Amino acid sequence: MDQNNKEHKSHSGYSTYILVWISLLALTSITVTVAGVDLGAFTLFVALLIAAIKSGLVINIFMHIKYDEPIFKVFLSLSGFTLLVIFILTFFDVIYR
Repeated sequence: MDQNNKEHKSHSGYSTYILVWISLLALTSITVTVAGVDLGAFTLFVALLIAAIKSGLVINIFMHIKYDEPIFKVFLSLSGFTLLVIFILTFFDVIYR
């Protein structure tokens, strides 16, 4: 019984997968559309925001992190924080050249 609950808890329904897939397609279309629009200084911010949303959907739903143990979420958050620090350091390097 406990194994059935774990198995059921770790799997989303097919309707969820289809909704996430449609969302990913829509966000990709938005990314392509925004790439053609001149947003000035916000272009990179918008592209990174859309990419973050898309990666959040993939990580939580398709990689089942949403249903896994909390320790995996901690390690994923730590790796995301490390990536954020690397991005910030890279932007500072580019800005002050």
